[in-house]
Amino acid sequence: MTGGSGFIGSSLVKKWLKDGHSLRVLDNGMRGQMRRLSDVEDEIEFIQGDVREFDAVNHASKGMDAIAHLAYINGTEFFYSKPELILEIALKGLINTIDAALKNNIGQYWLMSSGEVYQTPEHVPTNESVSLKVPDPLNPRYSYGGGKIISELYALNYGLSNFDKVVVVRPHNVYGPDMGWEHVIPQFICRAHELNASIKTGILPFDIQGDGSNTRAFCFIDDFTEGASLAFQKGGHREIYHVGTSDEISISQVATKIASLIGRDASIVASKEPEGQTSRRCPDISKVCALGYNPRVTLDFGLDRTTDWYLSNLALRNTNKLASAQD
Repeated sequence: MTGGSGFIGSSLVKKWLKDGHSLRVLDNGMRGQMRRLSDVEDEIEFIQGDVREFDAVNHASKGMDAIAHLAYINGTEFFYSKPELILEIALKGLINTIDAALKNNIGQYWLMSSGEVYQTPEHVPTNESVSLKVPDPLNPRYSYGGGKIISELYALNYGLSNFDKVVVVRPHNVYGPDMGWEHVIPQFICRAHELNASIKTGILPFDIQGDGSNTRAFCFIDDFTEGASLAFQKGGHREIYHVGTSDEISISQVATKIASLIGRDASIVASKEPEGQTSRRCPDISKVCALGYNPRVTLDFGLDRTTDWYLSNLALRNTNKLASAQD
């Protein structure tokens, strides 16, 4: 697995170890955190390496039955500030993992993609047949989705004759404890905490991007891990699976829910939203549900657990930024 010390990667590592698999993890720590694997580090083989370097990927791939390629740069703020790095890792990582799989006769290739590949969907809930889009190549936001589109095209077309099984999973707004700090839910938790500390009484004026009417369907990490595992291991060859939940909620409602978890009411303060934001995103998950997926964690329960973790780990807030590209 590439990117195995990331938020999603580390959860899948633990799931697959529990299921009896042996794992080798390749990660350079640019976005990952080894603390996420601390309780299983003696059960895996960890290789410090960069997916942009073929020799490292090739070395890590020797003797494996499958490659799960997760290494990428997430976090919306980096879409705008580091688009060239996002695309470099997307392209070199994808090509190197494919080439290493071919060189080492690895028959299965599993790719972690994203709901960002279709940007503003034509219909909601959105199934796997929706058109993929890069609305504006001049907007750096689309570096992330564009890299994922290229990755899907490359993997699925190589799967025509080079692999026994290629599966693509598109995560949809996965969240949970230790997911990083550059995402809407942890940012809202930190904002609510700071407002609560500075404004002792009354309703909290809660600043958000846009007016909060944008909607998402948030999926707790435990549910996502089950769904992604089903898709990768039981899914069909050259198939794509949306994994998430079908419970759509507005961003403003998420903000007020998080404020309520620290015992406060919030009033939404709107502002200009970045160009390229998607107004609605909610996946049609019927395809992965046909494999046995059944998300169980409610948003209220998941937000409660996530808020507890972040408020208990505020000292880590500045330790999960993007590491140097040379590290």
